[in-house]
Amino acid sequence: MTPLRRLSVCADDYGQGAAVDRGILALAQQGRITALSALVTPPRWPGAGSALHDARIEGVATGLHFNLTEGQPLSAELRRDWPRFPPLRALIAQALGGRLSAGLGGALAAEFQAQLQRFVDVSGRAPDFIDGHQHVHALPGVRPLVLAAARSLGLPLRNTGRVLGPGFAFKRRVIEALGGRALEAQMRARGVAMAPALIGVYDFSPRADYRALMRAWLHGAPDGALLFCHPALGEPDAGDPIAAARQREMAYLASPAFAADLAEAGVSLG
Repeated sequence: MTPLRRLSVCADDYGQGAAVDRGILALAQQGRITALSALVTPPRWPGAGSALHDARIEGVATGLHFNLTEGQPLSAELRRDWPRFPPLRALIAQALGGRLSAGLGGALAAEFQAQLQRFVDVSGRAPDFIDGHQHVHALPGVRPLVLAAARSLGLPLRNTGRVLGPGFAFKRRVIEALGGRALEAQMRARGVAMAPALIGVYDFSPRADYRALMRAWLHGAPDGALLFCHPALGEPDAGDPIAAARQREMAYLASPAFAADLAEAGVSLG
């Protein structure tokens, strides 16, 4: 009998809004995810973190979703330069231009430590892993911070250096090129734990058939791959640009179809 391939399923953005939190907690209690990644910069994080603790969900890892693109910085050092975080495109431009490594290096380090400490203050412990909101953890100027923290704390990092299909090749290649491949190489050199591949990239379009994408992801995923997803449940959170996609992901991940597709592909969650 062929052994089942293992798949980690991480729901991103916990703490962003009530609908996102409801969806992630529901999937965790249903045993449909193996990890969640928490945004700690929103003012609602202490309550969201307490709700997560009160839910007493076993077997679900909780990570720090390092944020540099939505809301406001936690640290005074970074707020002096950025009263609000820049949008992703502006952040990428600054990273590729070397500004994150030069003029903002100390402030970014202070911000990372502030977000890590806020996670610890609410959760009472260090995170189980580190990744980045919109994959910012792999960008030039950010990458050294998360690598150093991962090595110091003995934590895995999300690998964005090998992003598998189907489709959306341009988006996948951009993620790899914007520091993902460099991050993967540096993690290997430093012995930082990581998944062998990342799956789950698509454009959030209503034209996308999420189940069809999932079936292809499952059949092509190597053992130990990581799937990231963005579920939400109930009334959408105000201002969420991907609210409709979150609802579609939630409906599928909570359904018998997901369990059937895992079994058909010879994949187990773990």
